[in-house]
Amino acid sequence: MTLRISNLALAAALSLGLMVSAPPAPARAQTATAALSAHDLALVNQATAYLQGLGEVQGRFEQTNPRGVVSTGDIYLKRPGKARFQYDPPSGLVVVSDGRNVSVYDSRLKTFDRTPLGATPLAILLARQVRLDQDVEVTRVGSYEDGFYLTARNANGQAQTEGYITLVFGGSPTTLRGWTLVDGQGQATRVKIASLKPQPINPEIFVLNDPRSAADRGAAPKAAPPKAEKPQPNQG
Repeated sequence: MTLRISNLALAAALSLGLMVSAPPAPARAQTATAALSAHDLALVNQATAYLQGLGEVQGRFEQTNPRGVVSTGDIYLKRPGKARFQYDPPSGLVVVSDGRNVSVYDSRLKTFDRTPLGATPLAILLARQVRLDQDVEVTRVGSYEDGFYLTARNANGQAQTEGYITLVFGGSPTTLRGWTLVDGQGQATRVKIASLKPQPINPEIFVLNDPRSAADRGAAPKAAPPKAEKPQPNQG
């Protein structure tokens, strides 16, 4: 699983990129997966079980990008693989994971981007089998008054330097409250999630094809077919 934090991933709040502002000072925290205490490992297992059991849910999100700009919208999740972030006006942004790719469409800028789901941090939330002990390194676990958080990054090669994701949970019962994506330059996109409730979701909302016209896509206009020459009158 690759946690490549890109502009697309940040837009995905994936765009998917997306936590409550910095959590309260943790009562306890550890660094490096191997150094986690039994208590922290229990929290990791608690988070894993919750994410694995998360089926079709819908709620609201509030996103703060690295420049401090706040956006809101609706979030739809259908594990495994599928998610939709529908931003409120005036934002023209829609982010959709169809189970294979994450697509981002901005109607105001008339841009459309697509990247494999496995190349975004959303893969942690949407994997068919959530495993925080394989390919993903949990580097920090912390507790606060009514919940906990954990920070994870890709455990393979150079991707370790490309960013990380912090997931924030409420404790009783366990609920996903949001997450933060931090890229390789230390830029953070934070999302707070509210009113996340189980609800059947129309599968069509997890399909996003490029809605732009050929002109907006930058395609060269088709050449008009040559006009047939009119026969000339016989001058002979």
